[in-house]
Order: sequence, then structure tokens, then C-alpha cells
Amino acid sequence: MKKQRLYDLSHPFGFGMPVWPGSPDLAIERIAMPQHNGQTTTMLKHSMHLGTHVDAPIHVNEKGCWMDEVPLETYYGTGVVVSIPKDDWELITAEELENADPKIEKGDIVIINTGWHEHWGNNTKYFQFSPGMWKEAADWFVEKEVKCVGHDTQANDIFLCTKGPDRTPWVYDKYKERTGRDLLDDFPKQYDPPEHPSQEYAHNKMLMNGIGLIENVGGDIDAVTGMRLTIAAFPLKYWHGDGSLVRVVAIVDEDAGNDG
Repeated sequence: MKKQRLYDLSHPFGFGMPVWPGSPDLAIERIAMPQHNGQTTTMLKHSMHLGTHVDAPIHVNEKGCWMDEVPLETYYGTGVVVSIPKDDWELITAEELENADPKIEKGDIVIINTGWHEHWGNNTKYFQFSPGMWKEAADWFVEKEVKCVGHDTQANDIFLCTKGPDRTPWVYDKYKERTGRDLLDDFPKQYDPPEHPSQEYAHNKMLMNGIGLIENVGGDIDAVTGMRLTIAAFPLKYWHGDGSLVRVVAIVDEDAGNDG
């Protein structure tokens, strides 16, 4: 029997956990007293888009499928964890993906370690200054025909081209202050096709081409960065769901080398 080690690439889930700007907090009601027949029961009220989670295509595109319609195989298989360090508002480029180590292959599950998971928390650094993907990276992944992409940042798109700046409008001023340019000139809301106006190009491009997307990867990601391994990230079988909480696990075969 193969000797394997499991690495948890998920952030903890619970009361007080970080939530995306403008999203409601996780609400918990717990019944855990001896007089309740010795049973512990927890009632939760929350979005499926907080913490480590996956998005269903319907989340960003009315023509997309629901969570329960996404093939389970999308979130299980051979993959790589690659290091692409990024600073405030930096984009992941096609060149960086092409030169990633281990090499990204067709059919891979790809986990990107930008180092941003170190800032995980209810703070502006993690959310509003997040780096990430946009058009160039999304187009590259579609052309490469990978089956799933996860990353240690707040969303599948860089924060600047999500709806986030509209919820925290000071970001427009801060971008102008830092770059001398208008944010909407660099990250316009409209994209092709025009019937689906959105700033979230990577979400739409990748999800609508059958690529699964995982947000807010963390946990032991540093321990497996640079490896080719097995990745499992099964979402709930959420009927007509727009996304799902997920436990991302990297499975390392310790009887074989994992140097890519």
C-alpha cells in the first residue's frame, strides 16, 4: 500500500472569519448544553462564497451551469502547486505561467501560490490590494486546457476588476494616487461579449470554458509548493447552487519523488 501524506490547503471556517468586502458575516447559533440530550448542534447562515470555496459558472453568467451540474472530476486529479510571488495589485502573466515549475500540463489542476495567503484576515491588505488573474492569465489557462485553477487570493480575478472597488470606492482614489491613471481605463467593466458586461473577465472566461475555480487557498500551501501531486477539492452536491464551500487537500505519494 502506498504511503501518502495529506496536506490541508484550506483556511479555517468559523465565527469571525474574513469575508469579502460588502458580504454578510457568518452567523452561528450553537446549541451545545448538557440539557439538550448531550447533543451539540450548530445552525449556520452564510454565503457559499466565503473562505476557501469554489464558484459555479452560474455565479457570474446566466448561461452557466449550477454547482450540482459541474462534473466531480473537475476537482480531482493530478496537479501542480506553483510559486508566482506577487505584490499589491500585480497581475499573473502568461509568461509566468508558461515558465512555472513544475510545468503546467493539459488537464492539470493548478494551484498558484502568490504568497498572499500570508495576509489572510479581515484587513484591506488581503482583499482590496490583492493581486491575481485577469485576461492574459485566463486566456492562457483556456488555451492550455487545464481543468481547475486555485489560488491564495481573494477572488478568481484581481480585486481591481471585480465589483469590489464599487463597494469600497476609496480604491479608485488610491489607484489614481499610486499609478497616476484611472482604474476604469486600465480595468474597464465592459468586455466581449457585450451582452454580459462584467469586470470579472477571468471568472467568465474560465468557468464558461469548463475550468473549475477555487478561491482563498491557504493552509499548508507552502509545504507542497513546487510539487506535482494529486489534488482533491470536492464541493457539496448543492442543487441549483452558485458555489460551494470546499476542503482542498493535496495528496503526496511519499514513495515517489515529487520534484515536478
